[in-house]
Amino acid sequence: MTLLAFLLVLISESCELAGQIFFKHAMSGGEGIKGTRLAAGVVIKAVGAFLWVGLMSRFDLSYLYPFDGLKAVVMMFAASIFLKEKMTLNLWVGVALIGAGVLLVSRS
Repeated sequence: MTLLAFLLVLISESCELAGQIFFKHAMSGGEGIKGTRLAAGVVIKAVGAFLWVGLMSRFDLSYLYPFDGLKAVVMMFAASIFLKEKMTLNLWVGVALIGAGVLLVSRS
């Protein structure tokens, strides 16, 4: 995998995460224009999806899937930082298990 392809994978996954964060902000009871946040989430997730489809046309899904699996791990950190969600010990244990599973899948 070239550096450019790796960066495109990271951008695609980042778009997916950012879209989820925008969706959560749009659906929460906070102030601001919710429609704009919802639209931003849709656009960002669409960009990520198109990048992902382009990457699938060049690489095996079994090679790309571990990157997608790490999304759950990164989402926990993003929810903690950007949404100020409380992370319990059980959540962190779950994240560790997901990370271990992704590591096992990526080495096969």
